[in-house]
Amino acid sequence: MEGGGKAPVSEEHGETSAKAAAAALEVASASGGRSRAASRGLGVLDLILRFVAVIGTVGSAIAMGTTNQTLPFFTQFLRFKAQYDDLPTLTFFVVVNSIVAAYLVLSIPLSIVHVIRSRAKYSRLVLVFFDAAMLALVTSAASAATAIVYLAHKGNARANWFAICQQFDAFCERMSGSLIGSFAAMALLVLLVVLSAAALARR
Repeated sequence: MEGGGKAPVSEEHGETSAKAAAAALEVASASGGRSRAASRGLGVLDLILRFVAVIGTVGSAIAMGTTNQTLPFFTQFLRFKAQYDDLPTLTFFVVVNSIVAAYLVLSIPLSIVHVIRSRAKYSRLVLVFFDAAMLALVTSAASAATAIVYLAHKGNARANWFAICQQFDAFCERMSGSLIGSFAAMALLVLLVVLSAAALARR
């Protein structure tokens, strides 16, 4: 009689354990699905930011690389002309923005892979490294170009550097405008590094 009384308890305990295991498996599956969806969302955002950063850097390089102005004078033998390659700093700015734009274009396929394979790890590490390197490059170029643009607008009386923007106004306006895309690319690269770090932290 005693043995017959213990059997139902054992069966009930087994059913409870099975239900708990099934519930735990369901919760883990749902959690994994949400994690994959979040990682895929980060990948899509990374891809969009790279496209926008390409537009910013290409726009800056083109705007600065086509900047020039010739002052009109009454005589054809005397002309004053200003163009970006008169200053090595502005040439550096154009070259760096071109390099960063090329890198961003090459990194887009890898970003697409991260959308498809959200759990990729080593390729994200590669992107973090090169994104940080490109961020350092574009920051140095934009900062140096900003200093030149400031001098062009304000001049420096102690060094006898005149504010050329009083004469070359169109040249200076185009130079100033070309900095916008470069600084936007800087902000986007910072976001890209943060997104990659966040995706790696979810691994």
